[in-house]
Amino acid sequence: MSDVKNKVEAAIPVLKEESVASDDLGRLTDELAATLRETGIIRMYQPVEFGGEESHPVEFMEAVMAVAAASPSAGWVSGVVGVHPWEIAMMDHRLQEEIWGEDPDTWTASPYAPFGRAKPVDGGFLFSGRWPYSTGTDHAAWVILGGMVFDEAGAPGTPPDIRHFVIPRQDYTILEDTWNTLGLKGTGSKDVEMHDVFVPDYRVVEGMAMHDGAYEDRRPGKTLYRLKFPVVFSAAINSATIGIAQGALDVYRDYMVQRVSADGRIASKDPIQLNTYAEAAADVAASRAHLLCDMRELFDFVEKGGRLSWSQRLTARRNGVRAVRRATDAVDRLYKLSGAQGIHLRLPNERYWRDLQSGLSHICNLTDAVSLAWATDDLGGELPPPPPFA
Repeated sequence: MSDVKNKVEAAIPVLKEESVASDDLGRLTDELAATLRETGIIRMYQPVEFGGEESHPVEFMEAVMAVAAASPSAGWVSGVVGVHPWEIAMMDHRLQEEIWGEDPDTWTASPYAPFGRAKPVDGGFLFSGRWPYSTGTDHAAWVILGGMVFDEAGAPGTPPDIRHFVIPRQDYTILEDTWNTLGLKGTGSKDVEMHDVFVPDYRVVEGMAMHDGAYEDRRPGKTLYRLKFPVVFSAAINSATIGIAQGALDVYRDYMVQRVSADGRIASKDPIQLNTYAEAAADVAASRAHLLCDMRELFDFVEKGGRLSWSQRLTARRNGVRAVRRATDAVDRLYKLSGAQGIHLRLPNERYWRDLQSGLSHICNLTDAVSLAWATDDLGGELPPPPPFA
């Protein structure tokens, strides 16, 4: 077991202190980013030969939750940026050397939305596009971007040939003033852009092949890398969101201890508020346990030689989105009782609420498509199009 958890706990004062400054800056402060590097959380899924931990996914998820509870934006960055080493570990060894050879603490951003246009050329592709939501990008030296391969006539294939392209910092532009949002302001999830950048073949993988585990043989005997990309990535997003919910619960508890309503009611003695607080705490705890238990069971199944089925993947996604919704609804019920004091900027309550609502909008936290696919599969019906990250 790694000591990342202890380092995260020791870093909590800095995480809390730098949260508001990060929101004001629109990205993690340099001190907060440096603190995350020192904890080792971004290296938990990284191969050991490149200074990584190859941690059990439950340990990674617990670490992400702990960071998110103290600093929602830092937790979000930890989940998103921290999951990229898992995929890079199964890419070409030359790329791994480029990214981690000199500095194992090098960060890689994303996003995976296939907004890029790739034109095949000798030895690779010419790649162009603009992508929103590049979380943590100011502190990253590389980025993984989704794109489609187009033929010489400018037409995509049928079905589209979607790939992941890995690009060094000097080949793309971060567009400032493109991250102006309700919450998670400190993640600095800005747009990135490039035009006709040459990407060699060894920095490219096929998107669906990565999703389905086609590259896992590059890490033989490693259970961690035999879990499917959608399961691992979605769990990171779900974990960050539930961590924020836990943080929201924690700051509300502090608020209740000192709150006295205008009519003289003491929150810590008010049966209505006490009951709602207890129910919310139970629901957030249940969501956390659900997510961690699922991952532990999936890991054990794979470690014993199993290969995750489509039904198992859908079940994991169903449980993940439901856990996030349960935790968010619990916090919403509690915060509706916060009164006029609860909306003041001098208290952290409103910031946690905004961050939680913003996290809920991520594609890995959306419920409808996942629930529809799981229920249809369970009842043996004709499956709808697969939901995102399943």
